[in-house]
Amino acid sequence: MCAAVRRSTANRVLGARLKRLGVPTIIVDRNARPGHSWRNRYRSLCLHDPVWYDYLPSLPFPEHWPVFSPKDKIGDWPRSPGVSVRPNARHGSRRKAPAGAPTCWYCFRIHDVNQAAISATYARVRPHIRRTPTIEVSGADFGLAPFRLTFKLEQLQHAGSFKTRGAFVNLLARQVPPAGVVAASGGNHGAAVAYAAHQLGVSARIFVPTVSTPTKIARIRSYGADLVVHGDRYADALAASQVWIAQSGALPVHAFDSVETLLGQGSVALELAEQAPGIRTVLVAVGGGGLIGGIAAWFAGATRVVGVEPEGAPTLTAALRAGRPVDAPSGSIAADSLAPRQVGALMFPIAQRYVERVALVSDADIRLAQAALWEVLRLVAEPGAAAPVAALLAGAYTPVPDEHVAVIISGANTPAVDFAR
Repeated sequence: MCAAVRRSTANRVLGARLKRLGVPTIIVDRNARPGHSWRNRYRSLCLHDPVWYDYLPSLPFPEHWPVFSPKDKIGDWPRSPGVSVRPNARHGSRRKAPAGAPTCWYCFRIHDVNQAAISATYARVRPHIRRTPTIEVSGADFGLAPFRLTFKLEQLQHAGSFKTRGAFVNLLARQVPPAGVVAASGGNHGAAVAYAAHQLGVSARIFVPTVSTPTKIARIRSYGADLVVHGDRYADALAASQVWIAQSGALPVHAFDSVETLLGQGSVALELAEQAPGIRTVLVAVGGGGLIGGIAAWFAGATRVVGVEPEGAPTLTAALRAGRPVDAPSGSIAADSLAPRQVGALMFPIAQRYVERVALVSDADIRLAQAALWEVLRLVAEPGAAAPVAALLAGAYTPVPDEHVAVIISGANTPAVDFAR
């Protein structure tokens, strides 16, 4: 993919970002059209016709940015929070693209997150994160038919969840302004960003909703971050954080919908593939989709990836049914980690291509899975992290004989463990 970006101050920022991600990019005059003489220069960069960009900022440079692919479908496309983006037609119309023009409702090119990119990112963040262990058991240990079952123990990561991987990638790969960083979170991402900022000497402000557990709130505060509790759900905290971004110029670190976050979370799959070669299926809890997006991008169809969501927060299920990210209910005992309003726009094409299906589990199933993990393995998992185990125990996913299944235990920031009682 190549990009042609119209000349403006905002678009120079966009062009620079595309170039940093390895996308051949040229800046063209504001009045240029695809038929102009610069096309020959473009042809020297790419064999395809140009993909046009025109970024119209409504906030400082956004966490979400659009990439229009010639292979994408034409249709309506969502506007991510804090972004106003308008694709240009190939023949000069700035409002309506002609049939067949390389513009689309979607904002990501899948090959930007792949094994090579994840490996390069991992090499950079490895000194800052833990290589979490795995443990292999039998399905029979949980009262199921015998099959190989490997748990990837991401609850042992710094700050108690996999989120620390993406947090460090964002802070190391991007330029942090004097105002520091800001994040909205159900709790785990906020703790991860607060931890990474503390380790790197960066100030952080974290916005969380009221559904965030006291355990997660206390962990965020323990890392010295400025904590703001706002709204009932993650989307409310995100909106408040965007107001702060506009006022302060702080760097937004999105919980799931950025390239850096996807690359960081994809390192879970990199480690898992080395630790448990031959796995056929990976079960992954889905909230905004950063974890499953990174994992699916790493395996790229070579290993089956199955998402698991609470019945009360079916964000990816709703998106796959609609063909695009849409609002979904957000009621579940796992609402502090698996209940954003929508899945991320950046992970959605990855999910469409590489996620085989999504299983739904009830809150009761999740509670039983938490208890089973403790009784069988003495593992503590928060509700969102127990969802993939619930899919196995409830029969929402049934392995075939001799199937090697991996489950990501994504976090353990839960008030279930209180040694003061």
